[in-house]
Amino acid sequence: MAPALPTLPPSRRRFRRPNGPVAAGLLVVLLAVAGPAAAQNFNQDWVGVPKSKSNASSTASGPNFSINTKKDPNAQMLLQADNMNYDHANEMVTAEGHVQLYYNGSTVTADKLTYYQQTKKLRAEGNVILTEADGKIVHAEQLELSDDFRDGFVDAIQVESADKTRFGAARMERSGGRSTVFESGAYTACKPCVDHPTWPPKWEIKADRIIHDEVEKMIYFENARLDAFGIPLMWSPFFSTPDPTVKRKTGWLAPTITDSPSKYGWGFTAPFYWAIAPDYDVTLTPTYTTKQGLLMQAEWRQRFINGSYTIHAAGIFQEDPDQFVRTEGPATPGDRNFRGDVDSTGIFALNDKWVFGWDALLITDKTFFQDYGIKGFSDFNSFQSGVREGVSQLYLAGRGDRSYFDARVMGYYGFSEFDSQSQLPIVAPVIDYSNVLGQPILGGEVSYKINLTSLSRQSAEFDAVNQNAVNQGFCAQTTADPAVKVPANCLLRGIPGVYSRLSAETTWRHTIIDPLGQMWTPFFVLRGDVANADIANQPGVSNYIPTGDTSLARFMPAMGLEYRYPFISVQSWGTQTVTPIGQVIIRPNETDIGKFPNEDAQSLVFSDSNLFSIDKFSGWDRVEGGGRANVGMEYTAQFNQAGNVNALFGQSYQLFGLNSYAVADTANTGLDSGLQTSRSDYVARLGFQPNAIYSLTSRFRFDEQTFNVQRLEVEGKANFDRWALSVLYGDYAEQPDIGFLTRREGVLSTASVKVTQNWSVLGGARYDIENSQFDQYRLGVGYIDDCFAVNVSYFTDYSYSGNTTVDHRVMLQINLRTLGGTAFSQTISTGTP
Repeated sequence: MAPALPTLPPSRRRFRRPNGPVAAGLLVVLLAVAGPAAAQNFNQDWVGVPKSKSNASSTASGPNFSINTKKDPNAQMLLQADNMNYDHANEMVTAEGHVQLYYNGSTVTADKLTYYQQTKKLRAEGNVILTEADGKIVHAEQLELSDDFRDGFVDAIQVESADKTRFGAARMERSGGRSTVFESGAYTACKPCVDHPTWPPKWEIKADRIIHDEVEKMIYFENARLDAFGIPLMWSPFFSTPDPTVKRKTGWLAPTITDSPSKYGWGFTAPFYWAIAPDYDVTLTPTYTTKQGLLMQAEWRQRFINGSYTIHAAGIFQEDPDQFVRTEGPATPGDRNFRGDVDSTGIFALNDKWVFGWDALLITDKTFFQDYGIKGFSDFNSFQSGVREGVSQLYLAGRGDRSYFDARVMGYYGFSEFDSQSQLPIVAPVIDYSNVLGQPILGGEVSYKINLTSLSRQSAEFDAVNQNAVNQGFCAQTTADPAVKVPANCLLRGIPGVYSRLSAETTWRHTIIDPLGQMWTPFFVLRGDVANADIANQPGVSNYIPTGDTSLARFMPAMGLEYRYPFISVQSWGTQTVTPIGQVIIRPNETDIGKFPNEDAQSLVFSDSNLFSIDKFSGWDRVEGGGRANVGMEYTAQFNQAGNVNALFGQSYQLFGLNSYAVADTANTGLDSGLQTSRSDYVARLGFQPNAIYSLTSRFRFDEQTFNVQRLEVEGKANFDRWALSVLYGDYAEQPDIGFLTRREGVLSTASVKVTQNWSVLGGARYDIENSQFDQYRLGVGYIDDCFAVNVSYFTDYSYSGNTTVDHRVMLQINLRTLGGTAFSQTISTGTP
């Protein structure tokens, strides 16, 4: 067996607070061979390892080899044996037969024990077991200790810690209460094979000499070797690591190797962690790349009693910027000499209700993070597109028992080549406040909310609404012809100029239950908005909204009544509840549609979730007007020990006045939503959950005239025994008025099975039905036991920097408990999506 090494921090340690450095030497060689930097954070639930505090600490730095040096002056040494012999002439005491010695929380059992009164030494012989106060167990044939257990030596030692890590040595010696020396030592976190105890462990580290300096809190290894299944793999003449009691220590972190053939070639990263003080530290991360030279990163972290902050910086003078030239068209943003960023984040608590914080980003170009695998772009996550934008913001937030406040200023930075920075807004500020009064008024609950938004944008943002406009580029930022930037071709997603709006809304509602069980809920809503828009007269903008400086005001009162009458039927098999629901809302028409810029209310999905919403718009820039009735029927069945069924079916009706969803604004919000006609599309929900294992949820939107499916989502899940399954089917009709020109239909499915206690298999795929192809998939198999974990995955990965490509990759992840892990990722093939 072999000496202890600490758990390696994750390979991308710069994004997390380090909890212990990794020694150089052996680990450098080990991880360099093990593979490139697709490494993940290998926190594992190890099979067969007890979850305890001792286990948690050893995961950070390995098993604890220190002795109990806390001496209790009042502690007494208790000795018990079959025979006791007092030699007064030689001043020694000998105990034989079932010897048990207890002192200061530690216990020694042996066949024979001799205590030398002159030298104050204890010598135990034969089947010696030392159980220390921290739970560590030492097995030896001979053991010699001072009477306070501080100094001594052990022959043929074996140590088993509480977290199931094991240490062995031919000889161990303690001296001066400062250091422990292990001769011919070995360390492993693997249990011996039950059926074949003589077989070597899955892995172990052997060393000629191990020195544990308990004052310096360091462990030094000399002539160390890593063995796997008894086969030597790696060797290092010397390396060191902090002892298990150390959570932060200056030193080298886990090295990694990365591979990006089309951008920077091969890269070798060797982070260095500097624990400057207990409350702040820094990680320096140099990465040498074969094509672009040295990429340097640094991250400063500091904690306070009430919060923390970090500052991260990265930079590289590229040796070959031509690697970032697109095969067709202009160069990518990476075609430049210097690339880098500075970013920071922080959060502080003012008290138990208020916090403030910030996120800040300054970067040279859009694709720097993606090209070099920095920040969220280096986190592998199946079926997601990764980080799409950066946000710089300063915020203040507070929460009371019935109230909430949030104020922030924000700026966005696009990480896609298609993003134009001048089209992204600067929000300064956006303030939200809401409160529910603690005392009822006229028997009802009163709440109110306020929103203040002010934003600016340099250039207008247009989106095409027909294929010809896409092909001809009518809506592109570079198109200066206002005659083609018209509502028939484009949407105006974002206005150029400055837009500020103050909105406030108060609501009163009271539910009355009559003797028949009918639920009557009258409500009143008062909403007001004032705004000022100074809109630049850029090409085509005046076709959508008045340009220049405009002041606006809008007032929307509403009153209504909601009715519910649950009919309950109790049967021997369970309970049924049928609830007809009706809602009538009376209010004037929405005014100034199209004059108020629509910045925050462009997302509108009509479904069962907002059928009974008083205002179905998602934001403040639009407000629903006109008389409306929302009706539906909800059914719930509770079966005895057989789960439940829930269903809802409903429709919305425009009773009088102007239908807000039929009148286009700058972004056509409301059109193609299913609400634009006097009789809306039908919406429905059907869910079935027979038990805690299975669940099925479906949502529908049917055309009001033809009953054709306009929107359909069906999701089924199953978690039973060792299986976990999930299937999501989506079918969405085209909505050309809001920019969706084609029907979208697909299936996303994931599954995992724990074949045995140690082996598991997982897979996932997304199938694009409209284009008859799998556009993303992953298949993996993993093994984990008490000391070793390995996972092999095959998956697709997308690159949006330069030529958009689909990479088919294989990833191998390896983790040795208490040592840490790494991963190897290799591209198999590359194609176009």
